[in-house]
Amino acid sequence: MSEQAILAGGCFWCTEAILKDVRGVEKIESGYIGGQVAHPTYRQVCGGDTGHAEAVRATFDPAVVSYGDLLRLFMVTHDPTSLNRQGADVGTQYRSAVFPLTPEQEAQTRAVFAELEQQQVFGKPIVTSIEPATTFYVAEDYHQDYYANNPDQGYCMAVIAPKVAKLRAHYGQLLR
Repeated sequence: MSEQAILAGGCFWCTEAILKDVRGVEKIESGYIGGQVAHPTYRQVCGGDTGHAEAVRATFDPAVVSYGDLLRLFMVTHDPTSLNRQGADVGTQYRSAVFPLTPEQEAQTRAVFAELEQQQVFGKPIVTSIEPATTFYVAEDYHQDYYANNPDQGYCMAVIAPKVAKLRAHYGQLLR
């Protein structure tokens, strides 16, 4: 029986590219969550006035990859210590956030955050927010599989490719 996780790591293209090849991940959708405008567009979200975050909704098989492992992988492949910023992208739409879908996911999220803080994995405090899951709006079609469809695009080569390389080098055992 599949479960879902909704994670915002700044750029949804990056988060999608990171989680896409994890064993047990069945589907990844880029989209928007956490705002107050119904059916927002990319342009509206980028403007920073809707309250939405760029996020992904991952459908996964918990018998293959646990929510906790997915969350740990998400946390170490973006900067969870920068408030409302990932690289050059600045604003609440680029915030690091987790949107638990069940009380169990919320408890696991808090436990993983505490574990990472105790181990001082990042050297700075985690500022990733834990927010109530609101309606997830799937982004426009051209955002889906963005990295796979645009590997030679400048942003993909400069920002996403190094993250994917880090994932393959350090977490290859979790990949298909």
